Amino acid sequence: MAAMVLAATRLLRGAGSWGRSRPRFGDPAYRRFSSGGAYPNIPLSSPLPGVPKPVFASVDGQEKFETKVTTLDNGLRVASQNKFGQFCTVGILINSGSRYEAKYLSGIAHFLEKLAFSSTDRFGSKDEILLTLEKHGGICDCQTSRDTTMYAVSADSKGLDTVVGLLADVVLHPRLTDEEIEMTRMAVQFELEDLNMRPDPEPLLTEMIHEAAYRENTVGLHRFCPAENIGKIDREVLHSYLRNYYTPDRMVLAGVGVEHTQLVECARKYLLGTCPAWGTGAAVHVDRSVAQYTGGIVKLERDMSSVSLGPAPFPELTHIMIGLESCSFLEGDFIPFAVLNMMMGGGGSFSAGGPGKGMFTRLYLNVLNRHHWMYNATSYHHSYEDTGLLCIHASADPRQVRVGRFPLGTGGRRPRGSAGTLVLPAFMQVREMVEIITKEFVLMAGTVDVVELERAKTQLMSMLMMNLEARPVIFEDVGRQVLATRSRKLPHELCALIRDVKPEDIKRVASKMLRGKPAVAALGDLSELPAYEHVQTALASRDGRLPRAYRLFR
Repeated sequence: MAAMVLAATRLLRGAGSWGRSRPRFGDPAYRRFSSGGAYPNIPLSSPLPGVPKPVFASVDGQEKFETKVTTLDNGLRVASQNKFGQFCTVGILINSGSRYEAKYLSGIAHFLEKLAFSSTDRFGSKDEILLTLEKHGGICDCQTSRDTTMYAVSADSKGLDTVVGLLADVVLHPRLTDEEIEMTRMAVQFELEDLNMRPDPEPLLTEMIHEAAYRENTVGLHRFCPAENIGKIDREVLHSYLRNYYTPDRMVLAGVGVEHTQLVECARKYLLGTCPAWGTGAAVHVDRSVAQYTGGIVKLERDMSSVSLGPAPFPELTHIMIGLESCSFLEGDFIPFAVLNMMMGGGGSFSAGGPGKGMFTRLYLNVLNRHHWMYNATSYHHSYEDTGLLCIHASADPRQVRVGRFPLGTGGRRPRGSAGTLVLPAFMQVREMVEIITKEFVLMAGTVDVVELERAKTQLMSMLMMNLEARPVIFEDVGRQVLATRSRKLPHELCALIRDVKPEDIKRVASKMLRGKPAVAALGDLSELPAYEHVQTALASRDGRLPRAYRLFR
């Protein structure tokens, strides 16, 4: 028995019938494919003798960056970007979304997003669509924003004809059965409930700040379907909307990793001269309204204790978002605003990263590093073809009690040689948080440090170039730019514009922005939220301070 165990142990360790263990790697003479063993005296910087010189695929000039665009007879644009590889990303982008629902029930675009890639005239169910894509290693997705609806597929390039045919069928020939619409109602209802329960309120605050900034018009309309409209949206309502906005002149077929001529041929085959499921009637109720910035405030008083999960309680935070109108992405000031947004940066109160994660941005240096009780301070920039919104989101616990080294009864002033404590009321934190943000807005129009500006520009360019390494990101960039401007600015052109931004450009756009009315969104315990007029006064002042509030009783 012992001999059997010994034999097994030797076998596992590499001992064979030779009766002894062989060296793990053997002598160099026996290593046929060693790392340079046959050429011991040749440095790594020199090519190996007898090995043919490698030939790499190359494209002359800027052609490798060029985005080709072709417009078909029906007005549909076909755009492609060369990118070598086995897989491609192809999709249809449509100039439609919640901003065009003024004459319709709010929430139609949200419904269409959930109904995407359901049964069509050619495919009996969503499962058939997924099985067809699976043959080409494909995946699909649909995303809807305020101004764009995007149907996209990533698959093997050899299946381009199948993919374009499937996309055309999904977009133009959906069956919209009663069962699918009922399932979509349930999915929308679930998403609304999840939106109100999730610990991260950023999507909800984004809705609220747009509603405050653009009262009842264009991008201020609800992106998510209101609960009261879920039961009202049916096939007739959907077809009415599709007839007006799913037209060829409002569409772009974009592809990355495909040959342009092949993509154009597929577009002519499947998207030219086809009759959609809702008929060929002319569009009559197209909304061409220009966004009207109004400013204002939207408040939602809510007990945030219900968002906690598990034994560790989640802080019951109050969230404030303050925004001002910037500019559209078609204007020349869009690039300075993008640099300004990067310069503000920010994030959560904890970050495991370093400079690459924005730890040297203003909202980290001036806010999160100085006020330990703030959980978040983040800058956002939303831009559309006719307007834009730059905003800062801040959050803190409104009821946290802070103790300072001040004597009681001195009005907050500490005489020399005195000692004691003063418990600051919890409600002061919400007011102080708002004042901190208004101060940062006012400082945007102040002195801009050259080193700070160069760091923000470098970080913006690096983020742009790193994001454009991903094929789906290139696809979305190509599609959105061609949809909005009928052409595409190449990455090196955008980098040149970023490099040209000067400190005076930042001061100019910030000063212009501060002359407008603010938009305010507030969520949580708002019992001590400053009045909207006080926020407006603070942003118009030199130091960003809120007007002093006096109380007879506390």
